[in-house]
Amino acid sequence: MKRVFITFLIISNLILSNCKKDETSERFDFLTTPVWATDSLLANGMDASGEGGILEKFKGEAKFNMDGTGYFGIYKGIWELAYDDSQIIITTDSLPIPLTTQIVELNTLSLKITTGFPNVNNPLEPINIRMTFKSK
Repeated sequence: MKRVFITFLIISNLILSNCKKDETSERFDFLTTPVWATDSLLANGMDASGEGGILEKFKGEAKFNMDGTGYFGIYKGIWELAYDDSQIIITTDSLPIPLTTQIVELNTLSLKITTGFPNVNNPLEPINIRMTFKSK
């Protein structure tokens, strides 16, 4: 009887551990499943997606492929989830440094990220960027 009870406990633990969805894979799935369309691109609280805006080239669609490649507006490059999946790091030859963003919101319908970017006019005050996307 004792062996049956121990076997039952082991099997129950295996079943329960396999039923839990890994948060990392859930965020990865949320990010890689849709094509994202820009909703707003703000720099220091102002729209920066228009002609001549610093985020103009991010305007359009973004796709995070499962293999770590993707496109982000006109940029093509690689991306990765970092720091317990709370950040997205985008690296492209078109930007002087990798773009490290904080994930503010990520679900099946919405992606919101923020970052600071060097300000060439005032190096002591970075440009605060907020990008929001809707799934297509």
